[in-house]
Amino acid sequence: MPNIKSAKKRVLVNEAKAAQNKAARSALKTNLKKFEAAVAEGNRSEAEGAYKVAVKAVDKAVGHGLLHKNNAANKKSKMTIKLNKLA
Repeated sequence: MPNIKSAKKRVLVNEAKAAQNKAARSALKTNLKKFEAAVAEGNRSEAEGAYKVAVKAVDKAVGHGLLHKNNAANKKSKMTIKLNKLA
């Protein structure tokens, strides 16, 4: 445990940020899994709704620094391909 006051604060802030990042990452994964489940069922309308939510979540993750922009583009591209195959 640190002795300096500012270092003690840093530890607390880092723990809080780590918890926020973990929650955001978990929510992102949940949205992606919901889309995958809708595609697996073959339900086009449900998949379209889940697709919009998932794409928005991926874009937010990039904005918060959880994903690299190229990784996000890759994920969105693959989701779009899967959605278009349902037609």
